[in-house]
Amino acid sequence: MTNLTSNQLKQYKDQGYISPIEVLSSSEALEARKEIELIEKKMPNEIYKSGRYNVHLISPKLDSIVHNSKILDVVESIIGKNILVCSTTLFIKNPNKQDFVSYHQDAKYIGLEPHDWITAWVALTESNENNGCMKMWPKSHLNIKDHNEKFNEGNLLTRGQTVENVPEDEVKSIELKAGQMSLHHPRVVHGSGINKSNDRRIGFVIQSYIGTNVKQTLGKNSVQIARGEDKYNFHKKIGRPNVLMNTNDLKIKKQENDNLQEIFYKGLEKKGFY
Repeated sequence: MTNLTSNQLKQYKDQGYISPIEVLSSSEALEARKEIELIEKKMPNEIYKSGRYNVHLISPKLDSIVHNSKILDVVESIIGKNILVCSTTLFIKNPNKQDFVSYHQDAKYIGLEPHDWITAWVALTESNENNGCMKMWPKSHLNIKDHNEKFNEGNLLTRGQTVENVPEDEVKSIELKAGQMSLHHPRVVHGSGINKSNDRRIGFVIQSYIGTNVKQTLGKNSVQIARGEDKYNFHKKIGRPNVLMNTNDLKIKKQENDNLQEIFYKGLEKKGFY
């Protein structure tokens, strides 16, 4: 089953992204936020720094979002019926902080080839201009850009990878209500500013849904099967959590995050905050 309109599919092809898409109720988004904040309360270091990756492996509520049929229907419209979940990331911007995301392309440093994959950015709180919503550079997905690696303070990216001279007059703000999502192409240039509001801005990012033909060229990722079947078997398979913060699931999450660190910092001696 797929449910994107022809206009939405054209937008993705031409512009490199689609937004907004309704996927969760506001109460479902709130329940996911509460589970994240429960983890933070019970295990303060668990999702700190690089721990923000793959929280769906220890959180049943985030896992249920990853496997939400509304999201998978949309993803199937773009990459087909055989869908794997490669990893996830929490992008949390707290108020009165200088956290931001520099303009970058995911495909530049994630190592997934070919680019038969897609990133889903799910808003667990409202995401707007005031609290640092994501911004897209339409049509920038047509080729890979040069990036500078700045390792700059406040940058939520691993290397502070940055595409310079992005034309701000062409950039589009992706404002979302809690429960809505955007989808973007692995090569589209995107970033976000600081949170100037009085509340947290929480984005849960499935990065990424990949076709079964996609390989990891910089290291290794384990995956979940989200839909269909995997005839290629390029990746190790992992299961889904049944309870919150299960001991074995915590070990799996740590191993997967160690794998990601090797991918993100491939060829570098220096490491960033994340």
